Amino acid sequence: MATDHDSWHWQEPGKAWKGAGLYHITLKIPKREPLLGNLVIPDSDPTKAWVNYSNLGKAILECLRQVSVFHPEIQILHYCLMPDHLHSIWYVKQRMPQGILTAVRGFWQGAKKAGRNYFSSVTPDTIRQDAIFTEMPYIRPMGQRRQLPATLRYIDMNPQRLATKKLMPGFFRVQDHIEIAGRMYCGVGNANLLQRTKYMPVHVRRTMIEEAIHGDDRRLNEYMNRCIDAAQKGTVLVSPFIHEKEREVLYSVLADKGEVIYLSDNGFSEYYKPSDGIFDAVANKQILVLSPWPYDPKKRSITRAECVALNNMAEEISFITSNSIRE
Repeated sequence: MATDHDSWHWQEPGKAWKGAGLYHITLKIPKREPLLGNLVIPDSDPTKAWVNYSNLGKAILECLRQVSVFHPEIQILHYCLMPDHLHSIWYVKQRMPQGILTAVRGFWQGAKKAGRNYFSSVTPDTIRQDAIFTEMPYIRPMGQRRQLPATLRYIDMNPQRLATKKLMPGFFRVQDHIEIAGRMYCGVGNANLLQRTKYMPVHVRRTMIEEAIHGDDRRLNEYMNRCIDAAQKGTVLVSPFIHEKEREVLYSVLADKGEVIYLSDNGFSEYYKPSDGIFDAVANKQILVLSPWPYDPKKRSITRAECVALNNMAEEISFITSNSIRE
């Protein structure tokens, strides 16, 4: 399972976007130090979480506001400042002769200057001054307007998600050396799901899909309903949930408060954060995300061999107890 950042399409070397469009720009502090503000969680309620900006955070927001001053063709639509990073959505209203990369670099240079000014006022440590904002901001071309609502939600949910992780650190921390049937996994989520007594692999067969394509979806629907019914009766579903029909089962079960073991084709980065629906399931203790492989930051797609391997692992995990459900 990819993280939010891992699913983005990063800028290719030498590429300059010049056309009008929407861009998601993320500036972060490399070591994730909370220098831009501190998270406040009133009443220990994540939904009330907000960020109290530091002086450096306020200076970075001023740099963001200056983007439209130097580049009138750019409008800052939205932003969210977190303790260690800044999300913003830029709307390029017309073609830019130099491309958006020029504007992003200007913003970056302003942020680095703000960092140097901030640290020169609080510490004489010049090494520390040079270490902030060393990485170019990430640029994600959103491409289509329909991506905007989802991106806005993702940005606005940042404080709540961080608060949830802080209040439930054990469930969001990567757990290493999880051994199942002699195989080692790393995982995130509710490891207690491995102590249940009933498991069922979810694997939509190709023949079911082909039948549905040709107009006969009875067997496919029966299988999906059987999986959902099993989950409602307390069975833990186990799968990489690769096919869209398998994902329909996944999100139906999660919405119904069922329990799932999700096999991921990629490991977990140091700052791994599950995507929307999975994040909520982790917080609700409904899911355990497992991966047998180390994290690969360059990975963008799953291979057929990996699909087969993960489905076999799902079968393996499902049959580790005598009460496992078999098709």
